[in-house]
Amino acid sequence: MHIGIDVGGTNTDAVLMAGTTVLAGVKKSTSSDVTGGIVDALRGLREQHPFDGGQVSAVMIGTTHFINALVEARRLAPTAALRLGLPATRALPPLVDWPEKLSEAISARTYLAHGGYEFDGRPISPLDPDELRRHAGDMAAHGVRSVAISSVFSPVNHDLELRAAEVLRSELGDDVAISLSHEIGRIGLLERENATVINAALRELATEIVDGLTSAVRAEGIAAPIFLSQNDGTLMDEDYVRRYPVATFASGPTNSMRGAASTSGLETCAVIDVGGTTADVGLLVNGFPRETTTDVTVAGVRTNFRMPDVLSLGIGGGSLVDEQTAEVGPQSVGYRLTSEALVFGGTTLTATDVAVAAGRAEIGDPGRVAHLDPAFVDAVLKRVAQRVEETVDRMRTSAERIPVVAVGGGSVLLPDTLGEFGEVHRPGHYSVANAIGASIAQVGGEVDKIYSIAPGGREDALAAVRQETVDKTIAAGALPESVKLVDFDEVPIPYLPGNATRIRAKAVGDLDMEA
Repeated sequence: MHIGIDVGGTNTDAVLMAGTTVLAGVKKSTSSDVTGGIVDALRGLREQHPFDGGQVSAVMIGTTHFINALVEARRLAPTAALRLGLPATRALPPLVDWPEKLSEAISARTYLAHGGYEFDGRPISPLDPDELRRHAGDMAAHGVRSVAISSVFSPVNHDLELRAAEVLRSELGDDVAISLSHEIGRIGLLERENATVINAALRELATEIVDGLTSAVRAEGIAAPIFLSQNDGTLMDEDYVRRYPVATFASGPTNSMRGAASTSGLETCAVIDVGGTTADVGLLVNGFPRETTTDVTVAGVRTNFRMPDVLSLGIGGGSLVDEQTAEVGPQSVGYRLTSEALVFGGTTLTATDVAVAAGRAEIGDPGRVAHLDPAFVDAVLKRVAQRVEETVDRMRTSAERIPVVAVGGGSVLLPDTLGEFGEVHRPGHYSVANAIGASIAQVGGEVDKIYSIAPGGREDALAAVRQETVDKTIAAGALPESVKLVDFDEVPIPYLPGNATRIRAKAVGDLDMEA
């Protein structure tokens, strides 16, 4: 057996699985310390289906810890951004477009140094170790505890980032965490640099969070390995999370979409995940979330690391309802739903109260919402359906009708048919689909580089990329015989010389539980 857990802003969902069969599923309120909600969820699973800790082979967790810390600009480490690119790149220094509040939260220090490459691997300038040592001395004097190193076109050649890291580590010691941009972002210096700085700022918190999650699971007698969900629907182990906490961003909607694919049997569809605070709408393509092809803004910062293409609405089970306009959200009572909603004895009118009044949900005390005007209730639910339908329409890329799957506890707000899209599919265990998605997540590997392809060398280059992608997936912990390519893009770049081509490949495989 294995366990999937998804920690949201309102609820912590958990499932006990045997293969792809759900043995038990629970939904508990997320606690303020988060780990308390996980303990409650694990105990709830035991009540439904008793098990011993030794029977569990793995625990998969999706969490919002890191994105919340960034959005709230708290618990971030003092961070330095070092860019290798002089004499170029002076015009736009590191963190030039960051919100002031976030820059202050990480006590940002920025440095420019010589180095970097052109797109085809030609050096811009040689690395200057003495220059790096001077920068390291200034970092130490200002209490920097985490460093983000980015180099021009490091996805093409990353050796200068590695050498710079060695110099800084020798000066600052092993206690200072170092993040390298070629391991985190894609082509595009400023966005990749931003993503790396975000990752660096979260490194200390990552250790604290992983230790907390581990202790919560171990306290329930479960000694199995723990994995966290990435935002592409694959898994990473505890050590990987400590190095790359930014990879957890948007893992919640991703888990929901993967769970929707598993429980509905639909590999290509639109998924509406309605939680306590937001409704996230995304597209599944061949069983995996469609990834965004544009820059992603996170907490006001432009980044270009891998993210699912998701549109979020401020509509959820805990959303406040305006009694004058029948509008829902975006404000929400969040995890306080069970104390503040009318049906639970509170004084706040929420979307859950409307769903109960309409007979779509059986929770709390229906008598406490019997006074709501049926016309008002109907107007609220129609407005919710209208906004969701508009969002699904924005997500599709053709005029063809696409199946719609609704998951999440708040999906009771949605009608059985959604305008031109027809029937809304609600698969079994839809309310805990996010935890199911976490539990069935696979291991992935990805390559995204620009190559200068010699005449007649295209097939060899493509074959090398495919093999590197498969090797990365196996190294990440996948069963070799289960690995398959799920995405492959080859895009010529005509404005660069030398037959420049961007090649991106992604492979996934089943987790090797015996490793």
